[in-house]
Amino acid sequence: SMSLREHALSLFRSAVGTVRPAPMLKRAVKLQGGECPQLLVKGQAFPVKRDLYLVGFGKAVLGMAAAAEEILGDHLIQGIINVPLGIQESLQRAGMQEMLLKPRSKIQVIEGAKNNLPDAEALKGAVAIQELAEGLTADDLLLVLISGGGSALLPAPIPPILLKEKEELTKTLASRGAAIQELNIVRKTLSLLKGGGLARLAYPAQVVSLILSDVIGDPLDIIASGPTAASSHSVQDCLQILAKYNLLHNLPQSVETVLSSSPTKPNAPEDYSHVCNIIIGSNTLALEEAKRQAEGLGYATLILSAAICGEVGCVATLYCQLIWLVCLGFAGLGEGPLGDEVRGNLRQLVAELGIPGLNLAKFLQALRGLGPERPVCILAGGETTVQLQGTGKGGRNQELALRVGLELHRAQAAEVSSPPGRCEIVFLSGGTDGQDGPTEAAGAICSLELVDEALQEGLDVEAFLSNNDSYTFFSQFQGGHHLLVTGLMGTNVMDIQAILIRAT
Repeated sequence: SMSLREHALSLFRSAVGTVRPAPMLKRAVKLQGGECPQLLVKGQAFPVKRDLYLVGFGKAVLGMAAAAEEILGDHLIQGIINVPLGIQESLQRAGMQEMLLKPRSKIQVIEGAKNNLPDAEALKGAVAIQELAEGLTADDLLLVLISGGGSALLPAPIPPILLKEKEELTKTLASRGAAIQELNIVRKTLSLLKGGGLARLAYPAQVVSLILSDVIGDPLDIIASGPTAASSHSVQDCLQILAKYNLLHNLPQSVETVLSSSPTKPNAPEDYSHVCNIIIGSNTLALEEAKRQAEGLGYATLILSAAICGEVGCVATLYCQLIWLVCLGFAGLGEGPLGDEVRGNLRQLVAELGIPGLNLAKFLQALRGLGPERPVCILAGGETTVQLQGTGKGGRNQELALRVGLELHRAQAAEVSSPPGRCEIVFLSGGTDGQDGPTEAAGAICSLELVDEALQEGLDVEAFLSNNDSYTFFSQFQGGHHLLVTGLMGTNVMDIQAILIRAT
């Protein structure tokens, strides 16, 4: 029989498989040929009057473009996509031919944004995309492919801001704990193409955007900083964020110039009637696929939320309390004072984290309804934040897994006896793009025994955590056996967590 660990890995892989670019595009897009050819996107029809162009940017866009070119055939005149540095080579190495463009493709590929940071190559691609968009007419159709990581791949700062200045500012914000939404608002305010800029430049052409969402709640104006969506944020919002992180008083002169010359109210809503934005993949879709698979493996399966967010330590505590509650349930102690205490802790944590749309009462009710005879699988997705204190190497998924391991260990030590009803527990956290922080791992897996086993190897989990050094820990621990290493996945719908528990 497969171990819990193998099950967790297989659930992660199937979740990611369902938001792979090719299957996703083929489900959403068809081209009807004939006298008056039309592009059909999720049932909506767009006439192809004259020429069809394609642009794209993001971690998943290469595979999306390969599938799109196959669908569009000779109707496609020209395309330009900006993708992460090294992605063609690594997909080639991984034997993922279907994600690569065919020889003699009409789509030009520009690789840039090393380590997911905007750079000169990404800027070159952004300028090429800008020029293509500016040349379109009312009879043209522009297909825009957007996925996570698109923000770094479409840098075109408003002059006189230099790319380096914008980058430094974003880096400083991130190091002070700014959320991805906040970073994107600042980036967008200082950009030519973001916040609807690309759509404005492409006017009067018809613009159809196919979007793979990597942001909680799938907000169109936030994903890849919303190049084809009207911005819901103003310069004022940007100034507030800079003030919140104490950065207003040491801004580069160029940034001050742009911020003071921009209108302070959001621009009058321009007419975006020439634009249609369509989400074709998201974290929710991936979780639903994992749930189907888990049920097939015999697990009683619940999805907690696709919008998990907040500080990684707080989220780790939330998961540990849930694990504890399931273990109490297995031991028949779920309804006693212990269970009540854990449910109280959960209510407090959920209130603190402010996870959008999470109905805890309903979830706990569903959890109560699970019998003790089947193993339990709890799935969740979203994106946590890490406050950097140390200088180690890690990523939010590896840090989350390590923190869950430590908390389980502490909870077990605090119990007078061993954990109620002795459970086997596996926790997995992974980034669906295959890259967690500046490491080669997508995430990591932990178990109840992790800390004890680490101590036997002379590894001090707390020391690694206080240095934000989770990758180094997992590399050294049991020969890296607990690292989730997938290679680049060619897609990105944030992170996925799986908790698997069975009574022993």
